[in-house]
Order: sequence, then C-alpha cells, then structure tokens
Amino acid sequence: MTKNKENHFDLVYQVVRLIPEGKVTSYGAIANYLGLKSGARMVGYAMNASHTQEDIPAHRVVNRNGVLTGKHHFSHPEEMQKKLEAEGVKVEGDQIQNFQAHFWDPNSLEL
Repeated sequence: MTKNKENHFDLVYQVVRLIPEGKVTSYGAIANYLGLKSGARMVGYAMNASHTQEDIPAHRVVNRNGVLTGKHHFSHPEEMQKKLEAEGVKVEGDQIQNFQAHFWDPNSLEL
C-alpha cells in the first residue's frame, strides 16, 4: 500500500468515527467531504480494509441509495444489518428503510 493511500485511509477512518450512533453516511458523502479525487471508490477500499480495527464503525457506511453493499466484508453477512438494527436503523432486503431520516452528512460538521 502506498503512503498516499494510507493517508487517505486514515482520513476516511477519522470521518467514519464521527458518524453518530443510529446514523449512516455514504461512500460518496465521505469522499466529497474529504475532497478525494478518487472519490467513493477510495472510501470503499478504505472501508474494506477497516475490519482489522475495532474502533471504526464500518457498518454505518452504505452506498448512496442506503444499500448494505459492504456487508460481505464483515465476519458474517448479517453482521452489518444486526449492528445497524441494534442502533435503531431498520433494514429490509439489505436496504435501510427511511434512509434520509438516518443519513448523516459529514459536510454538516462545524470545524
């Protein structure tokens, strides 16, 4: 892994740690907030690599339509859904119900 990619991953993880419990955000929203030229795909790569770190709530990152596209990177395919449901997020058919009510935009952060 290149140094640049590692730095991008660290930035992604910093944002993911800020997602409030019971909220979710998208790969694209994180990429937009960080100004990553490589976009949502880079955020996806970072999330795929995040499962070795327990302090990253990767279950709170979904695609732009609220679909649990990263679920196969968890130890069990249903783990992502179970974690979201434990936080009060309803999921049916791998899709977050009432997605906009649960969506958290990193651009809402006041820095």
